[in-house]
Amino acid sequence: MFKRIAIFLGLNILIVATVSLVLNFFNVAPYINKYGIDYQSLAIFCFIWGMVGALISLLLSKKLAKWMLKVKLIDSNTSDPQSQMILQMVINLSEKARLPGIPEVGIFENSSPNAFATGPSKRNSLVAVSRGLINQLSKEELEAVIGHEIAHIANGDMVTMTLLQGVVNAFVMFLARALAFAVSGFGRDRNRQGGGGSFLSYMLFTFLFEMVFMIAGSMVISYFSRQREFRADKGSSDLLGKEPMINALRKLERIHVPDKMIADQKSVAALMIHRPPKKGSFIALLSTHPSIEERINRLNTY
Repeated sequence: MFKRIAIFLGLNILIVATVSLVLNFFNVAPYINKYGIDYQSLAIFCFIWGMVGALISLLLSKKLAKWMLKVKLIDSNTSDPQSQMILQMVINLSEKARLPGIPEVGIFENSSPNAFATGPSKRNSLVAVSRGLINQLSKEELEAVIGHEIAHIANGDMVTMTLLQGVVNAFVMFLARALAFAVSGFGRDRNRQGGGGSFLSYMLFTFLFEMVFMIAGSMVISYFSRQREFRADKGSSDLLGKEPMINALRKLERIHVPDKMIADQKSVAALMIHRPPKKGSFIALLSTHPSIEERINRLNTY
């Protein structure tokens, strides 16, 4: 599944943090002049870099997911019964959802029951399921999960979450720099002897504020991700009826996923359909998935 902060969330944080450190290290600050800070230039600067980071992660999402999980694409001429079944499900549901193209279809060898969809567009996407999902769910339940992933693609979740991530990135960079400039005294002392200490303070405050605002931004992104999960569940129910999706969720709730498997998939965890919500009132705000109980209750209202 997408939100599709995927590879996305970790990769975006890495891109933005790296760009920020490099710019600060070389004192590249086109928004700072002898009169102080030019907020219009700063806003443009942050928007461009924020969106660049998000777009890079979107463009790389499919390739990175394949590489990280060692996804094996299913050949259209495969003779393997399981592979044929998965491929046909994706084709049928893609046509039913009126996608402009059939996604690539793959299987990754993991006993954890999971699936995800990713890719930069509706025409260039990937649906992958784990071997554990195939082996532990019935055909109807498996089809419902694939319908959920197809709904993510049909709803344009990849682009939606990319735009949101880019905007959040921009706000994080803008607020961190504006506050660091005000708190560090860099603007007042930059032309004085010894102003280098203020610049160092500015760099440190920028880094600190970025970390704080990234946490806040992650809460916003996670909230929207949870809403996209609800919507993808509904998309599956629209394609196949709500009972198969409810049954699939109940089955997933009963299946214990060892902590080690969750840790092994951490880099792409936001993409997965089965991700246990984080415990605790504050930590739960960073969960990209609602609890299965919430998802079932929401499906029952449709």
